Amino acid sequence: MLTQEQLTKIADNLAAAEANRTMIPRLTATYPEMTVEDSYAVQNTWRARGEAAGRRLAGRKIGLTSKVMQEATGITEPDYGAIFADQIYENGSVIEHSQYSNVRIEVELAFVLKEDLVGPNVTIFDVLRATEYVVPALEILSSRIEMQGRTIVDTISDNAALGAMVVGGNPVDPASVDLRWVSALLYRNETIEDTGVAAAVLNHPANGVVWLVNKLAAHGDSLKAGEIILAGSFTKPMWVHPGDTVHADYGDLGAITCRFV
Repeated sequence: MLTQEQLTKIADNLAAAEANRTMIPRLTATYPEMTVEDSYAVQNTWRARGEAAGRRLAGRKIGLTSKVMQEATGITEPDYGAIFADQIYENGSVIEHSQYSNVRIEVELAFVLKEDLVGPNVTIFDVLRATEYVVPALEILSSRIEMQGRTIVDTISDNAALGAMVVGGNPVDPASVDLRWVSALLYRNETIEDTGVAAAVLNHPANGVVWLVNKLAAHGDSLKAGEIILAGSFTKPMWVHPGDTVHADYGDLGAITCRFV
């Protein structure tokens, strides 16, 4: 376990990297004794500072829930991060690329809650009952820690590499569609780059939310009605650059488009 002074120093360094669009060395190289609980303490410091500055917590993201993402990162344990309201873009947005570092896109589903969810022992049926609607979403990844050799400790401290998210398409009642079979085609500049099916997320994307709420319970936290939850990617991360247009076609659930400048 790290000292409070060390945790504060890490949070300060990550804040500076975010502000300057730079990266810091892997935390596990500097602090080999750092634990998962230490990394969530760093993340909580970042979140508390944001809320103190007037940012509104809008939801959570879940990462590393699918085999494709675990293979892409070499990390086999899921993680979570916080989403502030100012990190959510509407469909069709033009997004400034330079405000993020190592920018990549992931294809996901987002769950919007109509009821609180408090663990432990929450089931997939509890999640589906508590969900008002599910909607297509893209996650914009931004890494403030060097990527080579990252571990779960690094990615959690980095707020699970969240930069922002884009929401679009058609919201659906989770009881009206088999969410396991929701699929997407991911395009960059009119060229298809990847495809995926939502069942890649723990066999059902709602299982990502199950994992999250039960994990939050161990940290004395829970999910609130109105929060939006990114359930995890079912495609590998796709690199994007200034000038790129991203389009994700979810079939009956509609499509999302954004452009980076």
